[in-house]
Amino acid sequence: METNEIIYCLKKIVKPYVQNDVAFQDFGQGTDFIKDLEINSANLVDIVLDVEDEFNIAIDNDSMDNMTTVNDAVRIIKSKQKQA
Repeated sequence: METNEIIYCLKKIVKPYVQNDVAFQDFGQGTDFIKDLEINSANLVDIVLDVEDEFNIAIDNDSMDNMTTVNDAVRIIKSKQKQA
């Protein structure tokens, strides 16, 4: 799956949890889930679960802890898809 496709899917997954709509308009690889979009840590866990379902992958705790930006998420998703 291409990076742009992953980002498009991530944007749909993240949208319900976003607290900062202005920052969401600039959603891209450098977007930080917590700092920019103001998503709380509990909702970040929900996002990880949604990502697992959407991409049919399993994200371990270490990967989850390192998934703070869109770019991190793309990298982890691609890595897990290669392992599958």
